[in-house]
Amino acid sequence: MPHRTQSKAPLIDSGPLALPYFNKEAITFLRGLKKNNDREWFNARKPTYERELKEPMLAIIRRITDAMLDFAPGHVRPPEKSFFRIYRDTRFSNDKRPYKTHVAAWWSHNGMEKTSGAGYYFQVSPEGVVIAGGAYMPEKEQLAAIRHWLLDHHTEFRKLLNRPAVKVAFSLFEGNALTRPPKGFPAVHPALDLIRCRQWGLSAEVPYEEALKPKFADIVIRHFRLIAPIVDALNSPLVAAQKPRRPILFALK
Repeated sequence: MPHRTQSKAPLIDSGPLALPYFNKEAITFLRGLKKNNDREWFNARKPTYERELKEPMLAIIRRITDAMLDFAPGHVRPPEKSFFRIYRDTRFSNDKRPYKTHVAAWWSHNGMEKTSGAGYYFQVSPEGVVIAGGAYMPEKEQLAAIRHWLLDHHTEFRKLLNRPAVKVAFSLFEGNALTRPPKGFPAVHPALDLIRCRQWGLSAEVPYEEALKPKFADIVIRHFRLIAPIVDALNSPLVAAQKPRRPILFALK
């Protein structure tokens, strides 16, 4: 099936774009890659990867990023910065397979590109589509900042998690929780279940067939919009820590 270009230029980036959804050939490619995860197989089919996976994925990311100007402006950045490379980092892994068997994107908050924070994520594979948002692997300082924030804001955070539309569409991360309170935190507290977690967020799964439909980007946007208040809440102590302190112009003598 030939790719066409969109008639309406997006707000983010420019140039000829593929349509913002996948063809069946994309899923066929990923299934083949799972069975033949080696450089020789991939390199012989790299033009197919570029045409059927990378270009549509960037088009999907552009469409989503355009929409995020309304509900997540702090996460807007060039599509290429959100797109995960298909190449695996095998330097410190016993699994030396060179390629991922899915395509994925991640929108971190501006200024947290190298330190995680809370953000938005989705991936497409033959097993299905995962759409998620939250703080998945916050670094040590961010982990402590979110936990301290939850001490005082756990009630409002639970309200965000328990919104009916959110509960219908998403499941909570397992949390990768500690068995006991982290050092320096109270042993008894109404937010203890949240404080013991090492990640916070929500995820949803839809069949991969949804990624083959013209409205696929709209599905991801709808999910991201639902969890935007949760992502914002988790980032609030991290964004506050980023702000430079105002210089003291006059000192008392």
